[in-house]
Formats: sequence, C-alpha cells, structure tokens
Amino acid sequence: MQTVNTPEISHEAHPDLRVFGLLTFLISESLMFGGFFATYLYLRGATAVWPPEGTEVELLVPTINTIILVSSSFVIHLGDTAIKKNNVAGMRLWYGITALMGAIFLGGQVYEYLTLGYGLTTNVFANCFYLMTGFHGLHVFIGLLLILGVLWRSRRLGHYSATKHTGIEMAEIYWHFVDIIWIILFSLLYILTLF
Repeated sequence: MQTVNTPEISHEAHPDLRVFGLLTFLISESLMFGGFFATYLYLRGATAVWPPEGTEVELLVPTINTIILVSSSFVIHLGDTAIKKNNVAGMRLWYGITALMGAIFLGGQVYEYLTLGYGLTTNVFANCFYLMTGFHGLHVFIGLLLILGVLWRSRRLGHYSATKHTGIEMAEIYWHFVDIIWIILFSLLYILTLF
C-alpha cells in the first residue's frame, strides 16, 4: 500500500474566513441601517413639521452617551494594541473598561426611553426614533456580549497572545462598526432635528 505524502498547508497561507464572515455580516447590517436612514430622511422631507408636535428631542443624555460610546472605540483599541504586545492583562483591563462604557451607554439609552414622554406609536418620528435607536441598542448589547466573551476566553492561559488574537480583533471591528452607526444616528436623530 502506497502512502501519499501531502504537504502541510499552513493557516497563514490562506485568508482568515472568520474575518471575511464578520465583514460580510457588517456589510449586510450596514445595508439594513442604510434602509432605516433612507426611510427616515424620506419621511423627514415629506413631513411639514419635523419632529411632529409633542416629540421634542432632548440632547443632554444622548450627547453624554455619544461621548462615552465614541471614547470606547479608542479604549477598545488600546486593548487590541496591548495583546499585540503580548500583554493579556492590559487587554483585559481595556476590554473591561470598554464593556463598562457599553453598559453605561445602554443604561443611558434606557433612561432616555423612560423619560422621553412619547412611545413607539406616538407618530412617525417616534416610530423611526425607537426603531433605529432600539436596533442600534441591540447591536451594542451584542457587542457587549462579544467583549465579555473575549474576556471570558482570555482566562485560559495562552488563548490569546501576540500571534493569536483574531477574536480580539473581530470584537474590536464590530465595536467600531457600532460606534460609526451611532455617529450617523446621533447626527440624523438629534443634531439634524434641531434644524
């Protein structure tokens, strides 16, 4: 019986399909958010008074939330930089702070929902507002779970290192996506509403 020797194929010779899958998912989510944004802008343009009477937008809490969420992008990047220097403790610290910032953002969003004085079915603006911010909040929650998953997996010695950190990078890419979407949402729902 003849043995066939097959050359070993290293993982580095092929692209990481996990990252490709994440990017494909984020493109599909971008299209979904793009549909929300286009619908919102169309309705805003087709309505004489925007936002309709009784649905004023408060800026203090959302502005604080925006500062927290955008800052968390820089913080999570520090965690990615730490692991590339083989500093697992540093990565844990920065990812832990990012998780805390994400939780504070979600708490601020819940507080805003409870104090707005209008609901999902009040009018078309309120409907768009709750659907878009709620869908984004869901994405923040998923990102928070990803970050907590990274922290949980980092407990195993050697699970992440300077050469093994794809999961950390994927959580960071997702978190940056969530932040970019929020900047667009904040601009449309809060800043543009003032004009």
